[in-house]
Amino acid sequence: MPFQANPIKFGTDGWRGVIAADFTFERVAKLAPLCAQVLRESNPNSNLIIVGYDRRFMAEDFASITAEALQQSGFDVLLSESFAPTPAFSWAAKAENALGALVLTASHNPAKYLGLKVKGGFGGSVSEDVTAKIESLLDSDTLKSDHKGTLTLFDPWESYCQQLRSQVNIDLIKNAIISGKLKILVDVMHGAASTGLSRLLGCDIPEINAQRDPLFGGGAPEPLARYIPELFRQVKETAKSYPDSLRVGLVFDGDCDRIASVDGNGNYCSTQILIPILIEHLVTRRKLQGEIVKTVSGSDLIPKIANLFKVPLYETAIGYKYIAERMLTSQVLVGGEESGGVGYSNHIPERDALLSALYVLEAVVESGKDITELYDNLRQQVNFDSAYDRIDLTLANIEQKNQLQQRLETTPLTEIAGKKVTNCLAIDGYKYRLEDDSWLLIRFSGTEPLLRLYSEAPNLKIVQENLAWAKSWANQE
Repeated sequence: MPFQANPIKFGTDGWRGVIAADFTFERVAKLAPLCAQVLRESNPNSNLIIVGYDRRFMAEDFASITAEALQQSGFDVLLSESFAPTPAFSWAAKAENALGALVLTASHNPAKYLGLKVKGGFGGSVSEDVTAKIESLLDSDTLKSDHKGTLTLFDPWESYCQQLRSQVNIDLIKNAIISGKLKILVDVMHGAASTGLSRLLGCDIPEINAQRDPLFGGGAPEPLARYIPELFRQVKETAKSYPDSLRVGLVFDGDCDRIASVDGNGNYCSTQILIPILIEHLVTRRKLQGEIVKTVSGSDLIPKIANLFKVPLYETAIGYKYIAERMLTSQVLVGGEESGGVGYSNHIPERDALLSALYVLEAVVESGKDITELYDNLRQQVNFDSAYDRIDLTLANIEQKNQLQQRLETTPLTEIAGKKVTNCLAIDGYKYRLEDDSWLLIRFSGTEPLLRLYSEAPNLKIVQENLAWAKSWANQE
């Protein structure tokens, strides 16, 4: 039976595929000009495309192929001279008044994947309408041009760092580091965040997993607790050596648009914890205004914090592009998702892990409090306590995924883990609220046979019961 590659299909943020099987030079060379052609429809006065890449296997080679294909189709290209965070290329698209940016990255996915993210000239992910239009052109002939476009190499870090520095009090953070008041430990997961904080702060910030490793140490460059044992170890050692210092562990995903943290005692802090802290910091210390945008998988604490500070709240489906769309029409103070992406309207409509890291550091230094202390203070103010977890369940095939989806549609769940369902929200998957004030979200990946299960409850025991029930439900014949 002859090999057949999977079709090019855009997910929540770009197209990705297995290198050499789905993701090939030939396919990328055909796709890139089509992306540029669609981007030009919204900005006919520009002919410039930004091309960037992360540190994945052959990412720079795929970027060169992308740039060459764009040139041959008559587009002018600014090609990055080095790896950089995806948000740096989104920023470059806006700063250079480009049609947009094409970024060679598979973000937090395992090593065998590479991908192409399409960013608009406004500095964020394009809408589903744009990616659908790109997909509709895949069977058409390659764009022809009578003239070849220009190709210029550029440094993606300089303007980007200058922009980020303008958003925070860099000297405050730097002085805290130099004086010993603040100890930062950073895991860049072999990815594009490497050198970022050192460049921003103007002092040497030691990094864990700083070397390029296209295999990512055998794991995935995703800022989850199971992938960062060395960061936990070093934070706990630092706590022994510097008990009087503020200690912050930071971890970034492969293309540096997602973040998680570790508190001063070595406890993992996802963005479910960081987003409330960021809201408080930006409202009370930075005196900024705007609404909060959360996805359906965001913690129930977020609306309570929004209400505490009298800030409007808006909820979207999962995927940062939905938050970015909201940012284009509203002033957004913080837009965040539980998987690590957080962004701000005073920057670009894009999740940016380095800017989030700077805000977290600024909050810790200005308050003189550990991350968990900041979080606990907020929970006490709104009288809310909860635990949260998520698991991803690999299904046998797409057919099993379709069967489960049909079961949810035709046989609505009325009871979960022995508890009555009191409400179901279906804007993205199925989010069931239960009688014990917990919730379970069952959601399918749009591009692969994967079931994502999320739960929040008053304690971790109930979370685990809900997730175990959902896993058992999915595995029923």
